[in-house]
Amino acid sequence: MHQHDLSDWQHEHVFDAGSAAAEKGTRRVMWITAAMMVIEIVAGWWYNSMALLADGWHMSSHAVAIGLSAFAYSAARRYAKDPRFAFGTWKMEVLGGFASAVFLLMVAGMMVYSSLERLLSPQPIYYQEAMIIAALGLVVNIVCALILGHAHDHHGHHGHHHGHDHAHHDEPAHGHEHHAHYHDLNLKSAYIHVIADAATSVLAIAALAGGWLYGWSWLDPVMGLAGAVLVAIWAKGLIIETAKVLLDREMDHPLVEQIRAELQQDTGAGDTRVTDLHVWRVGQASYACALTLVTHDLGLTPKRARQLLAKHQGLAHATIEVHYCDDARHIRMKPTQKKWQAFGHD
Repeated sequence: MHQHDLSDWQHEHVFDAGSAAAEKGTRRVMWITAAMMVIEIVAGWWYNSMALLADGWHMSSHAVAIGLSAFAYSAARRYAKDPRFAFGTWKMEVLGGFASAVFLLMVAGMMVYSSLERLLSPQPIYYQEAMIIAALGLVVNIVCALILGHAHDHHGHHGHHHGHDHAHHDEPAHGHEHHAHYHDLNLKSAYIHVIADAATSVLAIAALAGGWLYGWSWLDPVMGLAGAVLVAIWAKGLIIETAKVLLDREMDHPLVEQIRAELQQDTGAGDTRVTDLHVWRVGQASYACALTLVTHDLGLTPKRARQLLAKHQGLAHATIEVHYCDDARHIRMKPTQKKWQAFGHD
């Protein structure tokens, strides 16, 4: 068999095109965050503000984490067509988001430790000077949030929905597709880092104002603790979201039951049952599946099954195995069935 005879059964495995805008935005925010980090740490140490130091240390972790997000985008793009990645490189971006979430959790722990230490051993604070630096940090965080928000607005979902029907000319992709909003978890992790920075800056300003106007020196470390709790909550949520994707916990997605309902029906020629089904995400809005059918319908081939599933545009790749049976108690495999099991199409 010549190579060109196989073209209808072959396709590249780039299921998510990534986002140049998100990559560029996270890189810009990384450098801005790193610069502000240095300013806040130095100022917090000089003016003896725990809240300002906490904000600076917090920002240092953000600079690293956002740098990881930018690197994840770059690596996913660089290796997008590397055949060693069976289902593409999109999960590199998700892994970057997971690493960022772990950094957030570590910073929350550091903030708790430092704030408790300052509660037990109070130190004099230069309130006015520290408030100026904290306000500057808040402005920088707002600018970074706007940059990432702009990147999100220009983040198009350019995944290639091509894998589940190599003979996709037979039927157009149409019908009931979920119009859910899919998040770029890598971009979301960078955004949460920036928002956490902004929240910490607001708490620092409030603590410094309370200490300056009313002499409440205890408010500075207390606000540090409040900021730590807030950061930990955000980190937990992001860890759950990214871990779900990395561990392929997708079998509760509505697409799973839609696939089952589409194939598991009485076709008039006999019942069809889905006996094995696995669905997992390979892009922000792209899924792959592997399934096994047992049917009395001799006309239900893997190619026909793909045509039935063609309306689900988010289904980017499918491996289909079909077994034929005379009745519900006895499965009879046709001579050509081994080929269909191995390659998943006619």
